[in-house]
Amino acid sequence: MGLLTGSASVTRCIATSRPDNPEFDDLAFEEILPGSTIRERVGFLPFEPGAQYQIGQHRWAFRIRIDTLKPDATAVQEHLKELIRAEKEATGTPFVHPRKRRSLKQFAEEDLLLKATPRSRVIECCLDDHALWIGTTAKTHIGTVLGQLYQVGVVSDFKTPWMNESDESPPSEIIDVGEPWQSVLGCRFLRLLLEDAEIAVEPESGAVRLATRDARITLTGAVMPDLLRYVERGAEILNAKMATAEATFRFDALNYRLGALRIETESHEHWEELLDERLEKIEAVYDLLDRKYATLRPRLEK
Repeated sequence: MGLLTGSASVTRCIATSRPDNPEFDDLAFEEILPGSTIRERVGFLPFEPGAQYQIGQHRWAFRIRIDTLKPDATAVQEHLKELIRAEKEATGTPFVHPRKRRSLKQFAEEDLLLKATPRSRVIECCLDDHALWIGTTAKTHIGTVLGQLYQVGVVSDFKTPWMNESDESPPSEIIDVGEPWQSVLGCRFLRLLLEDAEIAVEPESGAVRLATRDARITLTGAVMPDLLRYVERGAEILNAKMATAEATFRFDALNYRLGALRIETESHEHWEELLDERLEKIEAVYDLLDRKYATLRPRLEK
């Protein structure tokens, strides 16, 4: 899933500061060479080999590739068993000291790393003036993207309606808000959307995640009857599969992020045209949510 193909999972951010021309090539991706002791490499790539990062006035499209070298845990355990057996035979003792066992495990990991193939993750992004679109909702990967951009002078923050208005997250006995960009206001907003005629919880093939005082609950299928009963008892809606006339998507209310957004597009000869159309439709969904939030905002803290 990304910005260019498939269902889109998208985090919207804002660049509070950036240079006129970010030098992405300064942190271009470099592969991990065979036999290297390096465990991870992160860097920028254009959308296609040889393509330009800048695709318009104050607009850049880039990918961030993350390669991680990590031995398979099962293979490490099997190799460790072989090393322990060899150690017992060499020393003639029936046991291996824990310190020696740890040393053998480290050797097993390093030995397998010499033969391991890096695992790659590529995240598609677009910086449109000061609007930043990140093609993932995974917290760790978002942090990596923002960190890489910071190194080329792009200072970014999350863009949510409560951060725009400097609204504080109301207290909740059910939800523990652990991150500065999260807010219970998002959950209250999603609850009020149950009354909306333009954007609604998917009624037939739905998927909803709820928080109660005692547990986290997942509902699937025709969720509305059970969902309404839980909400009446005070449950908070964490995320839900939503539907409009043009799109279906999963809305992560606590973080104000879109996941599994299905986008129908025309056929295009060039990837830049396809990216333009997909971003336009992604932005339209966020704009719709923003308008609804602005309308419902006076009711959120009641």
